[in-house]
Amino acid sequence: MPARIEDYALIGDCETAALVSKHGSIDWLCFPRFDSPACFAALLGSDDNGRWLIRPSSETYEVTRRYTEDTLVLETEFRTETGSAVIKDFMPLRDGRSDLMRIVEGTHGTLAFDLEFVLRFDYGRTVPWVTSSEDGTLTAIAGPDRLTLTSSVPLHGDEMRTVGSFSVSAGEQHSFTLTWNPSHVPRPVARSIRAALEDTEGFWKSFASTCSHVGVWKPLVKRSLITLKALTYMPTGGIVAAATTSLPEQLGGPRNWDYRYCWLRDATLTLLALMKLGYYEEASGWRDWLLRAVAGAPAQMQIMYGVAGERNLLEWEVPWLAGYEGSRPVRIGNGAAEQVQLDVYGEVADAMLQARKGGLPPHPRSRQLSDAILQFLEKIWTEPDEGIWEVRGQRQHFTYSKVMAWVAFDRAATTAREEDNSEAAARWKAAADRIHQDVCDKAFDSELGCFVQAYGSKALDASLLHIGMVGFLPPEDPRYIATVEAIEHKLLRDGLLLRYETREVDDGLPAGEGAFLACSFWLVDALVLIGRRDDALRLFERLLSLCNDVGLLSEEYDTQAKRMVGNFPQAFSHVGLINSALNLARAEGPAEQRAE
Repeated sequence: MPARIEDYALIGDCETAALVSKHGSIDWLCFPRFDSPACFAALLGSDDNGRWLIRPSSETYEVTRRYTEDTLVLETEFRTETGSAVIKDFMPLRDGRSDLMRIVEGTHGTLAFDLEFVLRFDYGRTVPWVTSSEDGTLTAIAGPDRLTLTSSVPLHGDEMRTVGSFSVSAGEQHSFTLTWNPSHVPRPVARSIRAALEDTEGFWKSFASTCSHVGVWKPLVKRSLITLKALTYMPTGGIVAAATTSLPEQLGGPRNWDYRYCWLRDATLTLLALMKLGYYEEASGWRDWLLRAVAGAPAQMQIMYGVAGERNLLEWEVPWLAGYEGSRPVRIGNGAAEQVQLDVYGEVADAMLQARKGGLPPHPRSRQLSDAILQFLEKIWTEPDEGIWEVRGQRQHFTYSKVMAWVAFDRAATTAREEDNSEAAARWKAAADRIHQDVCDKAFDSELGCFVQAYGSKALDASLLHIGMVGFLPPEDPRYIATVEAIEHKLLRDGLLLRYETREVDDGLPAGEGAFLACSFWLVDALVLIGRRDDALRLFERLLSLCNDVGLLSEEYDTQAKRMVGNFPQAFSHVGLINSALNLARAEGPAEQRAE
């Protein structure tokens, strides 16, 4: 049975990632990319679907873990009556090889360990052909994939599994390296595990050192930054929403989606957060990825793409996996790629403007792309869409979508003014003004005294908090203050914010999910914006208390079960943490305020 979601930690090489439980089991790993079929899929099934376990032989032990300072190198310390030892898990950046490395070091006395290695390609289904060489190296092949396991301790086969036992005393160590490469090419030459560890630690420390000051929350902000970087596919600059698929929004429920893709919205908000902390190299990589991914007719622009810009993300279900704690179905691919979500145009426009203001050199195709997208949006902003929450029901005129369409034209007008293009500035400002009036006329409910989720609706939605955060209305506007207060009253559950009033959702699936953590961070930002800093600080500290022992957050939190739910770790949640820390630490105000 897999561990609780919060009992996992992330390791990765900026091309794929693995989840390691507190008990030393790697239960999720996809090679060679984030969205490749998993070779360890116990997270969504059972041990028979693939895992790599190294844990004490004793039935009772104590465990603590941490990342080494400012890195993605995980240290898990086990203690028993006979001794203690540390497992270091990490994935070095690729140098012609794709490796996952584990080092077991004795720190006190002697500690006995058991190792179990169960490899199953194709999301836990395919048993590979395993051979052992004279030096003990194991090679597993199935179709296009080869995985090679080198071990400093003897291992042997036992009923379609590889097992072994060993002991480590203080000052001793054993090491293990798992290497992926295509099965039709020669095995890569092994590299020094110690040198790989030094290089890995050096890379992450160098990355984290750029982080600007964010008050007492700098350690957690750094951890969020490292997590976001780990979710970046380095060869292309694309940023995945999470490292997993089908971790449920409600335990046992059917709302299980594949998040190993690049949402324009999530990636844009990630880049905005990174740029605010000075990470413009990542911004440049994302912009180049964007220009390649959306190349073509604006009408065919998708809300998400594969890590290299793939458009076909066909959704299908995996019948042989039981799902996380019985949460079915397990889904691969994401049908929401076919949806229309008007807000992405605004988020992309805002990111492009911020990149330009940050001094990013202009790209030769960015102006052409921006003009084409704006001309297309000018024609379609009056149409309904599926909205930010990707509700699989009837399209509506979602308020947030309209507001972000306003952002697209507002930012375009700003850019045109700065470029002394008065004709374009006037055109885009006129479009922004039309949307502004439309939203104020149709999305503000005079009976409720606040803005609502969609035109004609009576429901509230946490995304409405962005009305002030993006500058659509000034924070002192009574309509915005009333909307913030109404959202607090209607959507707070046990101190955390829901995305929307579930009674209004009609997508053919049963209602039920945890509190969406990004929304609670948005409430922190909104409270800072309207001058309620003390209330914002209390909520922020509550949210920080939900981070697991190594500083990671999932998509949602089940306040009744007191457990994380949803895909993990979630970029959206860590972006929220960074923005809220900035808002509380900086006197100039909200991290997402309107560009001047």
